[in-house]
Amino acid sequence: MRRTYRILVADDEEAIVEMVRINLEREGYEVITAYDGVEAIERATSERPDLIILDVVMPRLDGYEVLELLRAHPETKDVPVVMLTGYPSDIGAVAAFEHEADSYLPKPFDPETLIVLVKRLLSER
Repeated sequence: MRRTYRILVADDEEAIVEMVRINLEREGYEVITAYDGVEAIERATSERPDLIILDVVMPRLDGYEVLELLRAHPETKDVPVVMLTGYPSDIGAVAAFEHEADSYLPKPFDPETLIVLVKRLLSER
């Protein structure tokens, strides 16, 4: 029996969350959602996802602050994180990797690219 991976999607744009959720569920993943940085931290620590997809610009805590808190917490420090950002590619990528993200995807993105990235990161665990 194949293991079902749990993925947390945190973004304040409901349309992005829904698009990502639909595509991940179609691939057989369980999806947890959060719409701001504080909720993302709460869901990550209580739901123990296998991977986190995290937007940079969110209310209450931005994605970089969330990532720093995740990396400092013993239960979430090793969870792979994909950062989503509308910043220009080079700026967004550098900032994401400086904050210890495992990968980065600029908005807008192709859902199929995200799926391939998710599969790769989960296979490396």
